[in-house]
Amino acid sequence: MKTATLERRVLPDAPEVRFKPVDVVIIVACACAAFLLVGPYRWAPGAATSAVTFFIFALGPLVLRTLESYFPRQRLLAFVASFWLLPVVALGHGAMCPLVTAVSPGLQDAQLATLDQRLFGAQVSVVLGQLSPPWLTEFLMFCYYGYFLWPLVLGVTLYFTGKREAFDEYLLALSLFFAFNFVLYSLVPAIGPRYFLYSAFPETLQGLWFTPYLESAMRQPGFAKDCFPSGHTGATLVVMVYALRFERRVFRVMLVPGLGLIAATLVGRFHYATDLLCAVPLLIGVVGFAVAYTRSLARRGTVARPVEMDVIVRS
Repeated sequence: MKTATLERRVLPDAPEVRFKPVDVVIIVACACAAFLLVGPYRWAPGAATSAVTFFIFALGPLVLRTLESYFPRQRLLAFVASFWLLPVVALGHGAMCPLVTAVSPGLQDAQLATLDQRLFGAQVSVVLGQLSPPWLTEFLMFCYYGYFLWPLVLGVTLYFTGKREAFDEYLLALSLFFAFNFVLYSLVPAIGPRYFLYSAFPETLQGLWFTPYLESAMRQPGFAKDCFPSGHTGATLVVMVYALRFERRVFRVMLVPGLGLIAATLVGRFHYATDLLCAVPLLIGVVGFAVAYTRSLARRGTVARPVEMDVIVRS
């Protein structure tokens, strides 16, 4: 009887742990990757290190959202929990190598290059590289690095302008895109024209001053089988779609650099044109799911506003 009385006193005061949909995507995707790397793919070189990395990523939302529930006034804690997707994507990319090696040890560049030839009658990256003057190549290479900037700019803008419902839907779509993007990296590994079609280019990438440094920096990551589909193209389009819907100021600022980023994937010899085309249906799928999911929750009356989505767990 004493135990039951104690439970009745404590449970009503227990904080609620609220998991956003992006948290669920991160937990499920990273946990699956970790279990594969300690299970059937544990033989792959570097599997243990990558498994630990993905396990930490999966644990992140569980720990951060729990701490947030106990310390609701700690704004920094809430901010880190909300933007946990950023380190997951940035560092998770490098941890993909053992998974890709285990799932698909061969490269698919020959098939992708053949598709480009059949669809366009030429290797698009080779043709565009020859047509692009040095000043344009330099500009596009700078745009290419906006891949690391624009998702953060839009996220921070939505977050600090109080558009938290739009922020949640945006992160859901972005996290789904990266999750499926990484799965496709494993199923269709490719290193891109800059390596596979090296002999087809008459000379090294020509810019004005910084192009050699910008291009060589992209050769440093240990994981390079990341062409299909183009993550740079798809993620940029996701950002542009949500900027157009919810934050037109960001859309106007990023429109030209964003389009330049997409063009740079070809001019910079990073991707086949097929990679760009196949990023579009993935974009449509994840955005469509995010919109449909949030609206269905709103219609069922499970949220206060059309795009607010929370999964609530009693701790």
